[in-house]
Amino acid sequence: MLIYYKAIILGIIEGLTEFLPISSTGHLIIAGKLLNFTGPKAETFEIVIQLGAILAVVWLYKDFFINLFFPSDSNQKNKFQGIYGLYLLFLTTLPAGILGLLTHHYIKKYLFSPQTVAWALLGGAIFILLVENFTPKKKFFTLDQLTPRLTFFIGCFQCLALWPGFSRSAATILGAMLLGVERKLAAKYSFLAAVPIMFAATGYDLLKSYHLFNFNDFIVLGIGFITSFIFACIAVKGFIYLLEKITLKPFAYYRIVLALIVLILMT
Repeated sequence: MLIYYKAIILGIIEGLTEFLPISSTGHLIIAGKLLNFTGPKAETFEIVIQLGAILAVVWLYKDFFINLFFPSDSNQKNKFQGIYGLYLLFLTTLPAGILGLLTHHYIKKYLFSPQTVAWALLGGAIFILLVENFTPKKKFFTLDQLTPRLTFFIGCFQCLALWPGFSRSAATILGAMLLGVERKLAAKYSFLAAVPIMFAATGYDLLKSYHLFNFNDFIVLGIGFITSFIFACIAVKGFIYLLEKITLKPFAYYRIVLALIVLILMT
């Protein structure tokens, strides 16, 4: 019965942190250590429940995804829909997808520890503060303004998220802001760009690890999945609301405090 409570706790953590620039993977690694929920099964569980959070984005932005596959106006090539929209998302996914495939084994072997997560949290915090203080003048305010070149370079920044603890959300939002994308739009695009890369990562990990799970394990996965979905819906709406009022700096300060706590108590 205890394992079900752990699944709920981890699902809540995943849902609340996946789309904030504070690293869901880092939080799950730390929580897993505290809950004594570690090992190959736990690592795969942490990746699979991310799918619940990703599906929350699909649900919240369902009109966008419908337009990707059933465009309302296919003649408008500059619109983020249809084949053109899928192409832009593909360009964002490509760099991290290739690098992730090449380094997957080494990442799981060497970077899934509280200590490496803490350093990634600190590095990401510094990056947030630098971007917020020295970000260039904004040139892009709507999805329709995004170009292939821009989305590809946002994807290059997304590669930073392969270091657990850095945060995929932080990497894409900050990269987009450095390239001239307005903060709120950068966050929205970060949500949308998460869908293909996380589907790919989840599918790849399941194919490699499904033999580790029995029927009861899939119940645990289901509990974490549903919990993650619910709390991700809350987090996405809350984050967009906050960005109308604040910068990303409070998230940087939170990352610094968490990283110091981890380095002091878990090393």
